[in-house]
Amino acid sequence: MKLGVSTLFCLSEPSEETVRNLKPLGIHYVELADEGAHALNPNRVKYLKEVAESYGWKYSVHSPFAEVNMAAYDRSMRRASLRRLEQSLQYAAKLEAVNWVFHPGAATALDRFYPGEAWKRNLESVKRLRRLSEEFGVEAVIENVPEPIRFLLKSVEDFERFYSELDEEIGMVFDVAHANIMGEIGAFLERFGDRIVHVHVSDNLGDQDTHLPIGRGVINWRETIGALKKLGFNGMVIIESYSGIEESLTLLRELIG
Repeated sequence: MKLGVSTLFCLSEPSEETVRNLKPLGIHYVELADEGAHALNPNRVKYLKEVAESYGWKYSVHSPFAEVNMAAYDRSMRRASLRRLEQSLQYAAKLEAVNWVFHPGAATALDRFYPGEAWKRNLESVKRLRRLSEEFGVEAVIENVPEPIRFLLKSVEDFERFYSELDEEIGMVFDVAHANIMGEIGAFLERFGDRIVHVHVSDNLGDQDTHLPIGRGVINWRETIGALKKLGFNGMVIIESYSGIEESLTLLRELIG
């Protein structure tokens, strides 16, 4: 397993300060959050490429997540979201990212009047992003998300339906903390172990996505890392805690070995 850190823990800081925060951690894998003050642009991409060359870092890129909805009913809103996601995907390609992580679309209040439309539009958007990822030469991978947000792919059952209707291959980003809120860590690993290509880790108490340091919540990390080892998982394990990054790294390094 390749242990790395997401830039979420310092998302409000300038890129240069983020790099200074990451350097002492002794990592080689960094997930860039293309969001907020860290939104990618040509100058930032150029700078981050130089940083990667200097420190031997490899990137994954997390697509924008706060204000996009690729399943929106309104066509103009959906198009705007897809344009932003496509731009992010292009930047990931320029950074030679190992992969590009994205969230599924979300249901809206209009689902009451047009049941099933959000699911349909989400599937169409995923297929479009999948085709573009092949064109740009970077792997697009989709993440499981938690309650209570209105995202469309949260449970094992949701993903079973999704994969049965997609008719093409796309890897899964297994977010352990999100699965814990759903009470389905074991079920996700058992059902989709062969599809998991990337892992996000943070801790919580099982009720909210609080992004606690590893070991500060209720997740059984020894059992979870052990299960990933049994699956032969050898992709990135990215820490998404908001604090306690060094603490989280220490614990996971001991478990991963």
